[in-house]
Amino acid sequence: MKKYEFTLKFSLQDASINPEIYVERLGAQGCDDALIGIGQNGRIALNFTREATSAFEAISSALANIKCVIPDAQLIEATPDLVGLTDAAEILGFTRQNMRKLMLASGTPFPAPIHEGKSAIWHLSQVLTWLKERNNYQIEDTLLEIAKTNMQFNIVKQTHDIDPGLQEDIRKLIA
Repeated sequence: MKKYEFTLKFSLQDASINPEIYVERLGAQGCDDALIGIGQNGRIALNFTREATSAFEAISSALANIKCVIPDAQLIEATPDLVGLTDAAEILGFTRQNMRKLMLASGTPFPAPIHEGKSAIWHLSQVLTWLKERNNYQIEDTLLEIAKTNMQFNIVKQTHDIDPGLQEDIRKLIA
């Protein structure tokens, strides 16, 4: 068994309900390995340190526990996944300047961001894989596994918004 650290953020169907009502029930349902954040109306976040045989098992069992208590909760994001350069540096114990230097000075292309703008955003797993494979950095296996798994959950969550009639046409255009 390995320990996986991750956070699941949810929106609640009824923002007028105080999420404190769920805290004890979540603990009793198996989320006693999570710190529960209820600071924002209509939102709840659970920061887990869960033992499991895989990242997928850890996250899926946590989601199942939560859905038993709050069936209408909608997953907003599984983290760590989407990161800016500062976030990636912090996770890795680097300075932002060091991370930027690695990004710019490497002989191999840094992963393409999923959003470019004032702040660029990457999938953490792609940055970790790049560091591990191309720059020989020691990346903790559980961190890479959880980042890859969270990316999958977040991508699948986003596909709910895709028009099924356009999906294949779009796939052909971007492939």
